[in-house]
Amino acid sequence: MSDHLIQNPILPGFYPDPSICRVGEDFYLITSSFELCPGIPIFHSKDLANWEQIGNVMTPENGFEMEASSYRGGVMAPTIRYHNGIFYVINMNFSQGGNFIVTATDPAGPWSEPHVLPDVPGIDGSLFFDDDGKCYVVSTGGITNPDGKQERGIWAQEFDIENFHTIGEKHDIWNCALHNAPSPEAPHIYRKDGWYYLLIGEGGTEHWHAVTIARAKNIFDWYEGNPANPIMTHRQFGYTAPIANVGHADMVDLPDGSWWAVMLASRTNSGQYKNIGRETFICPVRWERGWPVFSPESGKIDWTYPAPASLPWTPYPKKPALDDFDSDKLDFHWVFWGRPYQDFWRLSDGKLYLKCLARTVDRALKPMGFRGAPTLPARDDCVSTVLRRQQSYCFEAGTKLSFRPSGNEAAGFLLMQTSNNSFRVELMQEDGKTWLRAVEVSSTSDLPPFHPNYKPVTKITEHARVAWDAADVVIVLKVNGQTHDFYYGPDEAHLKPLYLGMDARHINTEVDGCMVGTALGMFATGGGVDSENEAAFDWFCYRDL
Repeated sequence: MSDHLIQNPILPGFYPDPSICRVGEDFYLITSSFELCPGIPIFHSKDLANWEQIGNVMTPENGFEMEASSYRGGVMAPTIRYHNGIFYVINMNFSQGGNFIVTATDPAGPWSEPHVLPDVPGIDGSLFFDDDGKCYVVSTGGITNPDGKQERGIWAQEFDIENFHTIGEKHDIWNCALHNAPSPEAPHIYRKDGWYYLLIGEGGTEHWHAVTIARAKNIFDWYEGNPANPIMTHRQFGYTAPIANVGHADMVDLPDGSWWAVMLASRTNSGQYKNIGRETFICPVRWERGWPVFSPESGKIDWTYPAPASLPWTPYPKKPALDDFDSDKLDFHWVFWGRPYQDFWRLSDGKLYLKCLARTVDRALKPMGFRGAPTLPARDDCVSTVLRRQQSYCFEAGTKLSFRPSGNEAAGFLLMQTSNNSFRVELMQEDGKTWLRAVEVSSTSDLPPFHPNYKPVTKITEHARVAWDAADVVIVLKVNGQTHDFYYGPDEAHLKPLYLGMDARHINTEVDGCMVGTALGMFATGGGVDSENEAAFDWFCYRDL
């Protein structure tokens, strides 16, 4: 047994819907990124415990289209597979309204431009390469079960991987384990010991989420559910369980023949709040009597597991807390909200510069839904932000800002769950004076964000303001659970409270629709008018406590 431990979550922060594959002694893992750009972060590991981001699958360079719309749209539930020297990622892009595949010979990139799949409907598509070299696509949609009943479920079809289109008929293969369970999705097929196994998520991606499995002797047969289903869920532990929303899994075999599974789950805080969002967790899998057993003995996701002794323990250097922007490119963990179609950011002289674009960071959301590729108005509707994911419930973050606002311009520090559920500290001008102020933005709605008539009512509250004549200011946020304290000063050694005790319950996924997690970073806005004025950020620091 290994002396080392795998610590859950293996990817802390807003990294949901994991998919994993192994190539020799190397493991590769991707996750959803929704409307963040670059999209679909990809990670590498030698030991399943230590992961390093090596790139992003979707970037502006390979034609990634992404509109900053609802924050919950975009790309979600990708699958990564490897076959004959090529990596494949299949996914749905809500900003382009369809499924696609991209390929690479090096998982770090470059990845190909998207091969659009007009004949592959549904969401959460996955690829399966059989032992004879044939490829199959499996996805979700309306199906007919053996009794003739129409319902939601899983279908499969042969796929021409050379020309990126389906072959022959579509076959309905399973519905779900629980009768009429909502949202059967995230299907993955595996072949083992003469059986085809179909692993899915069902119950929705919130509290009732679960992992279930079925099997068949022939890939297009109607699959037989495991009598022990669900094979993983935490819904029985109640709403205040420290780990909740467990589901949406993918399995991988190790060179020694053992198996592990990755899945999404959420760490709760102060009751049932889930500000960080859905993260990537892992557990061992043991096969018994023809079925996989997730997390044997405990039957739940544990905080730690002994690392596989057969894998070489391979830690990576820890990322420094301080980014001084001295590089000529942003690190992989920095993201934009939507593709930066407009030229609003640059790195120069050891600073990050953000232009004051017209769009504000508190504009009401659009409903989530399928959209075509962004048209010219969307391309001229960028949000001038650079963000990173929140990864802990106790952390400290801050930045040094140099900015002289005029008119309706503002710039500063942003903590956002969605565009109208956020906190910010900004330099702005009013009545001929420059002020530093703390603002909370919250919204309420009777409908979920995926409903076409979703129209949230937004409330903007100014909690504090102080006069600030200098161009430079240091802004620091200290977080302890749901309590957020904001400080300011001319430098880090002379900080004063701006607003203490801001309640973060408004920026948790129970309020905002479960899909995404909190991001934080820097922003600038012209307040409705494009401006050439820039805000300069000398550094940004993020440190988990």
